[in-house]
Amino acid sequence: MSRNTRIVSATSEQVWEVLSDGWLYPLWVVGASRMRDVDDTWPAVGSRLHHSVGAWPALIDDNTEVLEVRPGSLLRLRARAWPAGEAEVVIHTEAAADGTAITIEEDAVAGPGALVPSFLRQPPLAWRNVETLRRLAFVVERRP
Repeated sequence: MSRNTRIVSATSEQVWEVLSDGWLYPLWVVGASRMRDVDDTWPAVGSRLHHSVGAWPALIDDNTEVLEVRPGSLLRLRARAWPAGEAEVVIHTEAAADGTAITIEEDAVAGPGALVPSFLRQPPLAWRNVETLRRLAFVVERRP
């Protein structure tokens, strides 16, 4: 499983405000290109974000579902992007000396992506999530 952490200059509550707004998902998730819909209950367990991944004209419509939530500290997701497959993503937040530490753990769990040996799939996931955390920090730190 790929694991990346970044400290942001914000409180856990400020981070959670961004994570709780499903319409912001494509601003910080690398690969997400647009939102089509957000369930009214987001981010409750079982709720979904209906998004597209890729670049036009090769967009794939799929969804991300909440598997577990602890408001302010944990969000466990099942991200789908078929035909590539599915990934489990866990986002943790915890107080840090200079703000909040955000950790993203991700790995392929179904489909062709899960067939790639771990030592080959982890480096691109780690690189992707460095950028995802950078974008999330930009959104969190620049909100009023």
